[in-house]
Amino acid sequence: MEKVLELLADGGFHSGEELGSVSGISRAAIWKKLKMLEELGLQIDSVKGRGYRLHPGVELLDSGRILKALEPAVREAVIVHTCLKTTSTNDLVREIPVASPLIKGVCLAEYQTSGRGRRGRSWDNPFGSTISMSTRWFYSAGMASLEGLSLAVGLGVLKALERCGGSHLKLKWPNDVLWHSPDGFQKLSGILLEVHGDPTGDCEVIIGIGVNIALSQEQINGINQPAVDMQRVCGTAVSRNQIAGELINELCRTLDIFSQQGFSHFKEQWEHYDAFAGQDVVLDASGKTVSGVASGVNSHGGLLLKTDEGMVTFNGGEVSLKAATLGKSQCGKSK
Repeated sequence: MEKVLELLADGGFHSGEELGSVSGISRAAIWKKLKMLEELGLQIDSVKGRGYRLHPGVELLDSGRILKALEPAVREAVIVHTCLKTTSTNDLVREIPVASPLIKGVCLAEYQTSGRGRRGRSWDNPFGSTISMSTRWFYSAGMASLEGLSLAVGLGVLKALERCGGSHLKLKWPNDVLWHSPDGFQKLSGILLEVHGDPTGDCEVIIGIGVNIALSQEQINGINQPAVDMQRVCGTAVSRNQIAGELINELCRTLDIFSQQGFSHFKEQWEHYDAFAGQDVVLDASGKTVSGVASGVNSHGGLLLKTDEGMVTFNGGEVSLKAATLGKSQCGKSK
């Protein structure tokens, strides 16, 4: 299937005979592979007498193009791997060999069969319509000092998307990037962190980032919460490879600063983009709900909630934040 896609990626028409010759399979087998790609959500045009092509606007991920979008210092500090299909980029990125703990492995996939989201949810990504990216980062100061990292990463993702044309972007604690539209908040991106290692020493951090890029209306309607993509946010076509490059650039900057200064460096910037600042909210903490006013975050990234009993701090884990008054803003649970 990869060889077929490599040919189709140039945007031109290719006959079934040509595709079969390059792939070393019959035209009937080519037809079956094209049907499989369509079932994954990839749009392929078929014109009698001309052959097949990827629908204009479909841009496949390309490690070479992504590397060209990286800043020189970042290019030297990462290994970028792209693939057609995997179970989860958070798993595959751990298989990328790196010569030094200072090198970050980055994996991007067109399609995941078992993508993971927060709180045990699945994370679906239609073929060729999103960015599903995972980065492996080695950190030596222990898991205890990683408080607030998901918020810092969310801020970095927002900045990268702003540089790619995104506007009216906000952050939802602890790890979502939202678009503030006239109809309320819609989810554009989500982040998932997985940490392995020593609570006080060396550990491995896997950072999964998902961004909606160019979804069909049917795909938007199939998401179980208000959602949007970069194409709709920007009002024009966008480059997946350029966005992937900017995400890697900003993520590397964020991790370098975080390793030296922790979340306190990002606190004021994060609060500037806080979607629910000053609003009445309901916090769901492991099945228990707490009502209050969202009052920013502390220097460790903990949510500050002003309740009838006073100011209460909540930290990550099994916590999701929802707007208390849906008429003011609407947003579903994080993934």
